[in-house]
Amino acid sequence: MRNLRIQGLETPLLQKRLVDSWPVIAGEAIARYTTAVTLSNQTLFVRISMPALRSDLSMRRMDFVKQLNEHVGAQIISDIRFC
Repeated sequence: MRNLRIQGLETPLLQKRLVDSWPVIAGEAIARYTTAVTLSNQTLFVRISMPALRSDLSMRRMDFVKQLNEHVGAQIISDIRFC
C-alpha cells in the first residue's frame, strides 16, 4: 500500500473496494433492489428500487457506514444516502 500511497492511488482503490463491497455488507436480498452505487465527497449514494426498503435502510445507515469502513479498513465514507 505504501507504493500506492506514493502514487496517489490508495484512496481511489479503497473507494472502489468500498463501492464493490456494498452487496457483501448489505446482503443478497438488499443487493437485488440496488440499481446503482456511487461515491461522492465521502457520501455513498445507493439507488434502491423499492421505496419501503429505502425507508428501512435510511434508519440503519450509520450501521452500514461503520460496517463498510471496517470492511475496507479505512475511513472512506461518513454518510450514506438512499435514493
